[in-house]
Amino acid sequence: MLSKVRTYIKENYRSFLLNAGLIAIVFFAALAFQARNMLSADGQAAPELRGVTLSGEPYDLADAVERPAMVYFFAPWCRICAASSGNLNRLRRWRDPDDIEIVAVALDYGAAEEVREYVERHELNVTVVLGDPFVSREWQIRGFPSYYVLDQEHRIVRRDIGYSTQLGLWLRAWLI
Repeated sequence: MLSKVRTYIKENYRSFLLNAGLIAIVFFAALAFQARNMLSADGQAAPELRGVTLSGEPYDLADAVERPAMVYFFAPWCRICAASSGNLNRLRRWRDPDDIEIVAVALDYGAAEEVREYVERHELNVTVVLGDPFVSREWQIRGFPSYYVLDQEHRIVRRDIGYSTQLGLWLRAWLI
C-alpha cells in the first residue's frame, strides 16, 4: 500500500512540474510577444523626453545625468496602470531620487485635469510628465502601462508592457 502511495505522489509530482513548466513558458512567451514592438533593450540610446510636468514645470530627462532611470508610460483610464500605481510609489520610497530617476509619463488623456485626478486618486509620488503623440511615437508606446529602464548613460537595458509586481519593478530597477 505504501509503495502505491509513493508511486502516486511521484507521478503527480512529475505532472505538476510539467504543467508548471508549460505555464511558465506560455507566460514568458506572451510577455515577449507583447513587448515585440517596443524599442529594443539592447543598449540603444533612449529617445529624448521633454515636456511639462503636471505642476507646470519644464522637464527634460537629460537633466538626470549619470543616473539610471525608469520611464513609466500610463493612461489615466487604464485599470492595469491603476493597479500598478502603488508598486511605482513603493519603488520610489525604496530607491533614493539621487540613485534613480523615476518619471511617469501620461499619454492618451483628454485634459491635464484628468491626469491630475488620476495622480491624486493613486497618490503618485513620482514626477509626472504630460506626454503627447510625439512622445508616444518616439518611445513606441502601443499599450499601457509600458516602461523602460535606462542605465546611467540613458541606454535602454530593460523594457516591458503590462502589470508589474512590486518585486518585478524593484528587480528591474535594482539590476541596473
